[in-house]
Amino acid sequence: MVFERIRDIISNLLNKDKESITLEASFDSLQVDSLELIQIIIEIEESFNIRIEDEEGLNSVKDVVDYVEKKYLVDEEGNNVRI
Repeated sequence: MVFERIRDIISNLLNKDKESITLEASFDSLQVDSLELIQIIIEIEESFNIRIEDEEGLNSVKDVVDYVEKKYLVDEEGNNVRI
């Protein structure tokens, strides 16, 4: 699933426990600074083989998950599927 892959990326980059990274968690509540957010975005782009055009409005884990799911066709395992 998309959420699980994104949670893994955030957990690995921030050295945080996966359970502390919920869908509803904001990046502020996770104490993510601007440099860490850029690193998270880059890892997500590489993991899903996508390009995130604008980080504006990506304030929470849910925002990122929704962006990936709406902008790109993603299968049940969270793999990017191109038509």
